Amino acid sequence: MRNTIIITGASGFVGQNLQQYLKGLYDIRAISVRYIPNQAFNLKADAVIHLASKAHDLKKVSNPSDYYEANYELTKQVFDAFLQSDATVFIFLSTVKAVADTVQGILTEDVVPNPKTHYGISKQQAEQYVESQELPLGKRVYILRPCMIHGPGNKGNLNVLYQLVSKGLPWPLGEFKNERSFLSVENLCFVIKELLENEAVPSGIYNVSDIEALSTNELIHLLGQSLGKKNKILNIRSSWIRKIAKLGDTLHLPLNSERLQKLTENYVVSNQKIVIAIGKPLPIESKEGLLKTFDSFKK
Repeated sequence: MRNTIIITGASGFVGQNLQQYLKGLYDIRAISVRYIPNQAFNLKADAVIHLASKAHDLKKVSNPSDYYEANYELTKQVFDAFLQSDATVFIFLSTVKAVADTVQGILTEDVVPNPKTHYGISKQQAEQYVESQELPLGKRVYILRPCMIHGPGNKGNLNVLYQLVSKGLPWPLGEFKNERSFLSVENLCFVIKELLENEAVPSGIYNVSDIEALSTNELIHLLGQSLGKKNKILNIRSSWIRKIAKLGDTLHLPLNSERLQKLTENYVVSNQKIVIAIGKPLPIESKEGLLKTFDSFKK
């Protein structure tokens, strides 16, 4: 008999890709959950993968309490149910933003968390709660901190770049020199599968990212390669671009300060701890995974 896995938030981007990745290997129960005070879950499964959460709101229209209910209070309820259940594995999808909004050098699991947004703080509170509970013998708990996840079905900032290059428009941020980590959803699914199957991996917190960090300018070149278009990269003064982005904050332009930061910031994440723990390299290299994502935008 195949093991049963409960996945919360299974209708989201990661959840849909994870279900497809694990299809045929496990009996998957996708459940829809939301925070309701004093509720209790009855989790009948061998493992629980908790993906349900409220993602970072780029438009900044969300009520702060929504983050704490969806990311902290709900996680407490699901984790408490896991502790009382017969399930032996709990995987909680947190975020690197639970640690830092900006990174100096390389982000490792040893960095002392100092999140600045309601999204990051609520995720950090959930991490602290999970870590603070006494773990019954025979149970394993993993907190995963992914960086920017991409893959088929993702409609985030990478799709914005894709639209720009596909229309033949020049990339105006060539003067910004940066490096940032990305995470192919296929690599994330691979890690989750390994954690489900490998009892030797110790419980704990693990960053998850592709091996190689890339600059935004390199992304533009990859997009051009995917689309068969010649890249047009302009080196406009960064001070001018920042002024335009501030104007975008007020006029709700496609380029605003937050999007500019995401596109040009340095955010390099180390994945060495998880790679060493599972004893296997991640199957998809950074550029290969990104090209797969870009190809999916064409469909």
